[in-house]
Amino acid sequence: MPIREIAPSGAPIWFDLSSSDPDRMSEFYASVFGWTYEVTGKEFEHYVMFRHQGQDVAGLMRKPDEAMPDAWNIYLQSDDAEATVNKVRAAGGTVIMPSMDVNGIGNMAFVQDPAGAFVGVWEPKLHKGTQIWNEAGAPFWVELHATEFNRAVAFYVEVFGWDTQVTGDSDEFRYTMQIADGQQVAGVMDATFLPPGVPSNWHFYVGCDDVDATVELIRKHGGSINMEPEDTPFGRLAGVADPGGAGFMLTSISDWRNQ
Repeated sequence: MPIREIAPSGAPIWFDLSSSDPDRMSEFYASVFGWTYEVTGKEFEHYVMFRHQGQDVAGLMRKPDEAMPDAWNIYLQSDDAEATVNKVRAAGGTVIMPSMDVNGIGNMAFVQDPAGAFVGVWEPKLHKGTQIWNEAGAPFWVELHATEFNRAVAFYVEVFGWDTQVTGDSDEFRYTMQIADGQQVAGVMDATFLPPGVPSNWHFYVGCDDVDATVELIRKHGGSINMEPEDTPFGRLAGVADPGGAGFMLTSISDWRNQ
């Protein structure tokens, strides 16, 4: 079981769910992925910590505005959240929530890139982020669907210092990966397929031993299926949502490892 002590600079570091029903969603993810969870105290506004094989894997909080949809939030690592926020402004992004201290465990901010995608910023202190990756029941991949592809890539390079690698450059498939510590850690896809008016958005993938079996578990526990399981050049994938409507992707870990 690989344990990651700390995310590379600018890489995905943490995931949390903004939910209208934290109690139900805690049980849902525990039932589907076998996660355990702990509800923190009032000082952390009863934030839920999900753990996988005893290690921090994701979080859950009650969403601050009931008019907002339930959604998973993705955070990128920052060595200095305040400096990152300043870079966001300079690069044409929008600061939704400025840098703030979270009870000494880290500093966080929330921003929007120039193409409309929301993303969190986490400067780790005591809380180092997601500790397990690339395992069944753990985050496996992170991907931005960008309506303004070139502008989006330039933004993340400028603000988060990404090193990148182009893996597709045609009208049919345009894709750039973030490379950190010699590893592929995130991707940006040219999202020409998004309907007019739909902004860029981030997605994350959870690894599965069996995508089809996990889809059935999601149905059984009240979730829904946005994309039925299918074989792709990147393995067997499915798009799903929890009972609150928050979407995420599933991927077969064996397919990735065999590539």
